[in-house]
Amino acid sequence: MKQVISTERIPIKLWLDDIEPGALEQARNMANLPFAFRHVALMPDSHEGYGMPIGGVLATQGVIIPNAVGVDIGCGMCALKTNQTEIPVEKLKNIMSGIRKAVPLGFNHHKQKQDINLMPSTLGMVKSGIVEREFESARTQVGTLGGGNHFIEIQKGSDDHIWIMIHSGSRNIGLKVAEFYNKRAQKLNEQWHASVEKSKNLAFLPIETQEAKDYITEMNYCVNFAFANRKLMMDNIKEVFNEVMTGNFAELNFVNIAHNYVRWEHHYNTDVLVHRKGATSARDGEVGIIPGSQGSKSYIVQGKGNSESFKSCSHGAGRTLGRKQAQRVLDLEGEIAKMEAQGILHAIRGKNDLDEAPGAYKNIDMVMQNQNDLVDVLVELKPLAVIKG
Repeated sequence: MKQVISTERIPIKLWLDDIEPGALEQARNMANLPFAFRHVALMPDSHEGYGMPIGGVLATQGVIIPNAVGVDIGCGMCALKTNQTEIPVEKLKNIMSGIRKAVPLGFNHHKQKQDINLMPSTLGMVKSGIVEREFESARTQVGTLGGGNHFIEIQKGSDDHIWIMIHSGSRNIGLKVAEFYNKRAQKLNEQWHASVEKSKNLAFLPIETQEAKDYITEMNYCVNFAFANRKLMMDNIKEVFNEVMTGNFAELNFVNIAHNYVRWEHHYNTDVLVHRKGATSARDGEVGIIPGSQGSKSYIVQGKGNSESFKSCSHGAGRTLGRKQAQRVLDLEGEIAKMEAQGILHAIRGKNDLDEAPGAYKNIDMVMQNQNDLVDVLVELKPLAVIKG
């Protein structure tokens, strides 16, 4: 931990020195919530979000805050260790070409609905809820990457193995669930004359309400859908590898972990609802994934179970520049040169791609150094080739 701010109702514990003013203001808002528990934790990749900073961890007693989970419910990482130790450049290019054909990117969906068995079970779902309403549409979205900072990356590990990594979420179904319950929370808070100002974007649902119970049910479905989404993409990528690597490809280890969700956990002898928004669970011995930018290393890590972070760690490097700002101020040729100097098959083609350039992100080495009390590094992963959504 780098610093503690003790001027609010509960402390704010930070694993970084360079917190931006907007993110700090959001953290102060969280720390002054009447139902916030013990302290607020900000991971080393924290930056301003909507209502709650990305890289924030908030435990509450008796309420759920949809905006403290965010709109991409269940967004997370998966990584696959393969038996491959080298990929010639031409084969790597063929693999990337095959992935672009097998996995719809950005706003693209599958032309056909995917097998219903690839979808999570809807048993126990909210009757006439958002999941039920969006289910058939989601069947064309399972196994698709999405846009923004979502990516597929081929990497070389410090363990001498080739790894495949995917960052993606719950697509439109997660967005619809998040928006519906946040609006419902806002409306109810107005009716109750709740003390939490609407401008803070932290509308809440008491856990005993039907709305909170329904949110938990539908949120958990979105977490499961996001996992199913990543798994189908990985299965399709494995098929590409099998074709290009002429049948010598084998899977050795698979890791999956989400970073946008809320769940019941036990901390400081109390059952609380832990909201992680752009933060990853890091319980003692738990294996996780911390990606860098497309021009820097990523990491397979093992949690240390640090109670002060609510047993959490960062979910990535974290942004230093907003998307539009990065497109305005970063040098296109310079960012491309950084990637090509490392021999990375990258995803930067024009100014519009600079929102995901390495220069838009924090230094991952510093981020990892700032959380050495939260995780141990198991494997360092160097990028070889990147596909961005």
